[in-house]
Amino acid sequence: MIGIDVGGANLKVVDEDGVHIHYCPLWKDSPLRALLREYGSTEAAVVMSGELADCFSSRMEGISFIVDEVRKAVPGAVFYGMDGRFHERAVPELAAANWLASADFLREAYPRAVLVDMGSTTTDIIPLSPFSRLLGLTDLGRLQKGYLVYTGLLRTNVAAILQEVIINGIPTPVSSEFFAQSADAHRVLGTISASGYSVPTPDGADTSREASLRRLARVVCTDTEEIGEQGVYGIAEQVWKAQRAALEKRINAAVHESGADTVLAAGIGSKLLTGLCGAHELRSILECAQDALPAYAVREVYRRITGH
Repeated sequence: MIGIDVGGANLKVVDEDGVHIHYCPLWKDSPLRALLREYGSTEAAVVMSGELADCFSSRMEGISFIVDEVRKAVPGAVFYGMDGRFHERAVPELAAANWLASADFLREAYPRAVLVDMGSTTTDIIPLSPFSRLLGLTDLGRLQKGYLVYTGLLRTNVAAILQEVIINGIPTPVSSEFFAQSADAHRVLGTISASGYSVPTPDGADTSREASLRRLARVVCTDTEEIGEQGVYGIAEQVWKAQRAALEKRINAAVHESGADTVLAAGIGSKLLTGLCGAHELRSILECAQDALPAYAVREVYRRITGH
C-alpha cells in the first residue's frame, strides 16, 4: 500500500522505498494518473488539497476529478475525509483533509503538541488536542482561526509577504507584480539550493542565485546594478523576517489557546521552523517522511484502523 497526498501543485507519494515528490500542477495538463501508475500499486490511502485549483468550478468538481484520476491508476484507493473516516467515492468531506490525517497520526504520541507543517505554498498550524475539535474544520475555518497561513518556502509571491522594504534607510513600496517568490529570497539567503528550488521561476529563467538576485531586485523596480548584491540580500532578509513574524504570531496563539507544551516542525521548510517558538523537527522521528507528512500519515492511519 502507498500513501498519496494530491495537492494543487505537488503530488507526494510514500511507499516502502521512501518519499517521492512530483511537481504536478492540476491547473495545467495534469499528469496525475500517469505519475501514479508508475508505482504499480493496487491499493492506496489518499488525502487531497488540490480540489481548490482554479481549473475547477467548485470544490466538489475538484474532488470528483481527483478521486476519478487516482482510482483509474490505483483501483483500490480509499480517501481520508474531514470526518476522520475513509471513503471509496467522491464526497464533500474529502476536501482539504491532508492536514487532519497528519494530526490523526500524531495525536496519540504528542497529545500536548502543536504541529507546524511548512510546505511550498502554505503552513499548517495544528493543535493536536483535542482531536474532536478539528473534525469538520474547513480551510475557511482554519484561515479564520489562524491554523492555515498562506506563506510557504517556495511559491509565495513576495508582494503577498510584505508591502514595503527598507532600501538605503528609505521605506520602499513593493511592486505587486509577480516578479519574485519566497524561493528567490531563500535561494539568496542560502536556505535552499538550486535543486531545492523545485518549482517554476516567475520569469522562466534558471534557479541560480544570480537569477534569484535579479528577480528580487525587480520587486522594487530596479536591478543589481543600481542597489548592488548587498541591497538585494537585504530584501531577502526582510522577506524571511516578515514570514517568521507572521508564523511566530500564529504559532504562539495556537500554543496559548491549546495549552501545548511542544511545537513540532515538519514539511520542506522544517529547518527554518526550528527555533521558532521552541519548535523541534520531526525528522529525527520520521526521517525523510516528514517532508511529505500527510502522505505518510494517511497510510499509517489506514493501517492502524484496518490492522494491515
